[in-house]
Amino acid sequence: MKKNCILMLLIACMLPVTLYANDEIEDKSPSIRGVVFDETNNPLPAASILIEGTTFGSTTRNNGRFFIKDLPKGTYRLKASFVGYASQTKTINFNGRNTINLTFTLLPDENLLSTIEVFGERHTQPTKLDIVTRMPLRPSEQIQSISVISDKSITEQGALTVTDAVKNVPGVTLFGSYGGVRESMSIRGYRGVPILKNGVRIDSDFRTGSALSEMQGVESVQVVKGSAAVTQGVGNDLGSAGGVINVVTKTPKFVNQGDVTVRAGSWGLLRPTFDVQTVLDKNDRVAFRMNGAYERADSYRAKVHSNRVYVNPSFEWRPDDKTSITLEMDYLNDNRTPYTSSVNLSANTTEDLYKMPYNKFLGFVNDNVENKTLTYAARITRQLTDNFSLRAAYFNSSYKVDNTSTSVKTVVNKEYNRRQRNISRSLRDDKNSTFQLDFIGKDVFTGSIKHTFQVGFDYKQTTLSTTEYGEFTIDTIDVLAPTISNTLPRAIRFKPGTPVVSSSSSYGIMAQEVMTFNKYLKAILGLRYSYISSLGNTDAGSVTGDAWNPMLGIMVTPIRNINLFGSYTTTTSLRAAAYRMENGDEIGPSDTRQFEVGIKSDWLNNRLRFNLTYFDIITKNLSYATYREGTTQLTGYYDKAGDLSRKGIEVELTGSILENLQVMMGYAYLDTKYRNSPAFEDGSAPINTPKHTANAWVQYSVRKGWLKRLSAGVGVYYVGARPVDDFGLKPNGHGSLIGAKPFDMPAYTTVNAQLGYNLGAFTARVYMNNLFDALGYNSYYRGGYINQIDPRNFSAAVTYAF
Repeated sequence: MKKNCILMLLIACMLPVTLYANDEIEDKSPSIRGVVFDETNNPLPAASILIEGTTFGSTTRNNGRFFIKDLPKGTYRLKASFVGYASQTKTINFNGRNTINLTFTLLPDENLLSTIEVFGERHTQPTKLDIVTRMPLRPSEQIQSISVISDKSITEQGALTVTDAVKNVPGVTLFGSYGGVRESMSIRGYRGVPILKNGVRIDSDFRTGSALSEMQGVESVQVVKGSAAVTQGVGNDLGSAGGVINVVTKTPKFVNQGDVTVRAGSWGLLRPTFDVQTVLDKNDRVAFRMNGAYERADSYRAKVHSNRVYVNPSFEWRPDDKTSITLEMDYLNDNRTPYTSSVNLSANTTEDLYKMPYNKFLGFVNDNVENKTLTYAARITRQLTDNFSLRAAYFNSSYKVDNTSTSVKTVVNKEYNRRQRNISRSLRDDKNSTFQLDFIGKDVFTGSIKHTFQVGFDYKQTTLSTTEYGEFTIDTIDVLAPTISNTLPRAIRFKPGTPVVSSSSSYGIMAQEVMTFNKYLKAILGLRYSYISSLGNTDAGSVTGDAWNPMLGIMVTPIRNINLFGSYTTTTSLRAAAYRMENGDEIGPSDTRQFEVGIKSDWLNNRLRFNLTYFDIITKNLSYATYREGTTQLTGYYDKAGDLSRKGIEVELTGSILENLQVMMGYAYLDTKYRNSPAFEDGSAPINTPKHTANAWVQYSVRKGWLKRLSAGVGVYYVGARPVDDFGLKPNGHGSLIGAKPFDMPAYTTVNAQLGYNLGAFTARVYMNNLFDALGYNSYYRGGYINQIDPRNFSAAVTYAF
């Protein structure tokens, strides 16, 4: 279909056509006048009109109209086509010298749209976005701030991790990589943002330090900012109020096609991948798809290696035109060396980051983290009528980690270059599952009011088992020494401890709707009830609780394609609610209230999107663990830690300025500070919260001349300075200095570029990352892993499509 559509466009451009004629001129010979609309009744400019079997044709003007004259008498079949849309054919018959008027309405073709849009599908809801939002609406129709990074952009930029993909979304940054083995993301200053895969959690850690994701099988990465409690339930994660990141895997498109790619590059990178899909029956009812990848690589740092194996099979059955059943699985086995890129050589109130030579490694050759992730899902959708549908889905994930790593955070005798090396091992077995059932109504009328609504139920269950094998002090090293041994000086016998098991289950009932009063005004209403029961290894024992979380919003459309919106949502966290204070009282739940206003607009026939959002968030009733005076010994009690406010602005421009010029640009400003807190300095910002972040990617494709088929892209990414730790007034168990302002991790700017060339079935791309070799760091708490961003590197990929 894709090749046919492109062929039709090329043929139409070559045909000797009769171009535009004045509508007022009387036609003296058989002629055809017409107009081409999209499914929203907007005119489609530059659509191709071809009379099959002839050399007659035309192209629509900016108003979607076309005119073909001087036709011989006879019967003709006219085909209207536009890239990204299913073509439409009509038959006409001339009985004399007359004019025939036609109207075409083209509908989006799901198989083609994702190949031409940097943000996924145009005019339609991106695939599986409804798993998160639970509503059959496009991002521009919803009051949440939603960004979608399509597989087109992932391929063009050569993104290999979630971090690589979401750097194109303003206000989203990497909180920490835990030695380069995981990705913990931050949105609007909230760390530990839940990362979902096809709508289900990969891990249950409230800090959400998720495993690395393999991008070969990714259809899109969807970032939904703001209160996650509305559709996802009680927000017990640190970052739930910031939003969620949903990694969507590829499923069949009911085409027979495939591709294989080999990518190689700096530090021994070798990465073969494949993507094959096929229709299994003559009636286009059953289809299968399989993605796979193998990767091995070294690192800019000596003795650091990685390898992974990935498979992603999926199956879809459409027994009739109203029913679809999809089964999918996603498996990754990833092994890599955890490492520290730098240490701070001064007291942690002063920045003195050691620019460690790349030939120096502070750990041992035994260090390795093995991540095994397995997710699978079953989804069924049934269209009951033109206006009502039923959707059921079950998701399951298993996340297993075997972590053997070296720590160098302990300073010896206040000599910051002298560090104690400890080696430890731990196991993690994390299982998560989710069931969703939704009844959906779309374009249902009561009088003149149009309703789109969802009523649903969901159930979630988590079981986590962790096993510690102990920690051993090996030696003391001078990080400034010319050479450091990476061989264990003695044999270490790790002995497993008693597994620590925790579990939780929750269910929720969710109802939401969008009421459209007229073309100018919409109201958005939502209410969720959530109940959670968890059992852990804390003194609080079993924790149960429930919460009501509302969503209220309004959307005004004063001018076509411009939506002004305002919303109010809440998030409730019960994670620490049952913890006791010294007087015996419970801490109680922590509540987040969020106000958001902004503009969502679509331009150039919905090819270009502009979003501007202002948010004001306040989290109340924070808590902290207390310690015995002058010691690091926990009392077993907790105390209230005040409030935390976040205010900011996010600006985003995404899409196609021209058919062959695409952009993704964004800027985010964040003002966040503790308030009324005995545990943190009033007015101080929390850890790793940059005030400013910015991103820009421009992709240009040459369509004419001797450089035809060449494409080029360039991106600039900025992460501002951010506190390396909280400005704590009380001990927090992370080795932070008390009553001392932490230094700021330095800002950095990276520049990436890409060149691509297509020749028939082959496409070659060259990726150039961090072109100017900028130096930047991320860290997980002061004294924890400090990891450098990758220095300048290059890679090349060749793809064969069939």
